[in-house]
Amino acid sequence: MATDIKATGMTPQPMLLHGLAKNWWLLLLRGIAAIIFGILAFAWPGITLLSLVILYGAYALVDGVLSIAAAIGGGGGTTPRWWLIVVGLLGIAAGLLTFFWPQITALVLLMFIGAWALIHGVFEIIGAIRLRKEIDNEWMLILSGALSVVFGAAMLIMPGAGALALIWVIGAYAIIFGILFIGFAFRLKKHAT
Repeated sequence: MATDIKATGMTPQPMLLHGLAKNWWLLLLRGIAAIIFGILAFAWPGITLLSLVILYGAYALVDGVLSIAAAIGGGGGTTPRWWLIVVGLLGIAAGLLTFFWPQITALVLLMFIGAWALIHGVFEIIGAIRLRKEIDNEWMLILSGALSVVFGAAMLIMPGAGALALIWVIGAYAIIFGILFIGFAFRLKKHAT
């Protein structure tokens, strides 16, 4: 395989960039899904816990599937895309668990969302660092990951937040996360060939 890389003249980092740029539209869809989720959370402030579970489960599931699709569709290069697969599997697991246990309590849901956002953010930052030398403005992905880490930590540290405040925090997080991902997707589109 080392011969294949030398023969193409591509190093592992540009192959990762090429794979992500080729599927920039998947990141765009992830951003759009996040914004839609955030708007729905604000549009229905009197939402019940069951509705919140369903909205969150659907968002996490879609985000996970799109993340795995981006990893698989990233080309046949030798650059590891394990971080996208891990984020995708965590998202799918988070979505499925919320559907299988709809009677979950607010505290457990809060802890689950917090843990998912924290882990998700760490892997977003790892991905951004890997792309750092290849693209400009990788800060969008780093900021997205940092936002996820801060959001997740806040959810884990302050579990006593009220249901309405929780919905607004989740909605704001999803909208900001979605905007950052859409910006990152369009930056990647410039690198697509």
